[in-house]
Amino acid sequence: MIKMQELREHYRFTDDDAELLKSLQPLAIENQEKFSLAFYDYLYGLPETAAILNHSNRERLREMHGTWFISLFSGIYDNHYLNHLIRIGHAHVKVGLDVHFVNAAMNQIRHFLLNLIDGNYSDREHRRLLREAVEKILDMNLDVMSTSYREEELKKVFLSRKLDSFLIKATERFTHGLNLVLVLALAVVSIAIVAMFGWDMAHVFRGDVEKGVFTALGSLLILWMMIELLDNEIKNLKGGRFSILVFIGVVIVAIIREILISTLRHDDLKKQAFLAATLLILGIVYYLVSLVQRDQPKI
Repeated sequence: MIKMQELREHYRFTDDDAELLKSLQPLAIENQEKFSLAFYDYLYGLPETAAILNHSNRERLREMHGTWFISLFSGIYDNHYLNHLIRIGHAHVKVGLDVHFVNAAMNQIRHFLLNLIDGNYSDREHRRLLREAVEKILDMNLDVMSTSYREEELKKVFLSRKLDSFLIKATERFTHGLNLVLVLALAVVSIAIVAMFGWDMAHVFRGDVEKGVFTALGSLLILWMMIELLDNEIKNLKGGRFSILVFIGVVIVAIIREILISTLRHDDLKKQAFLAATLLILGIVYYLVSLVQRDQPKI
């Protein structure tokens, strides 16, 4: 948080400015009630600010605004004054007052004070110095009050980023766990396919050579694709790229195996033609995807 001395330096607010503002204090006290009436007429004229005022303690608000108004001309602008402005800014944020209305209200206050100076001081040079001092103190007030809104926005962004980061990490861990489960499942299925291959080979030894060879060949094809799937998943766990070709290949192998079995069962030509057409389409898809992946840069 910026210190009051730094704020004064940034706005070139000098001790002479402080003295000029202090000289305005009697005039400010004299016109405090006039300021309060004009200020609240303006606030009640806006539906958004009127709604907030209607749910607040009006007398307390008038007292607080009056105290703030007179403090503009106290002549003392230190860190205690800065903390007072910070509390005002936080109060605005707490009641849900949009920063737009803080700026708009400050503009009305600015006009009120400048008109007050113009109507009570005839010397042009002195009037100019008073106006500049008032402009500076109002800008400093607005700066500090607006900072409360920026801090609130940063707090929301920070909390949002923390939540986003937590959700992303949790999802990544969950996905990693699912991939581990998938690898384990593929390993179990591969073992089952090895057992299926052994069962197919048993047909050969029992004399049913044709059926045994064809079904064993189909099982070997599936086992080969299971190895490819396992290899792809392991690479994925290590941060490698996902390969859709492997999964298309699994479907192609499954169709080839079904064609082999269908031939042994002497299924009707319609079913075999359907399987052949499906295999052709999958082959075309496999070829097109391989072309796309080949043209992509390797990471």
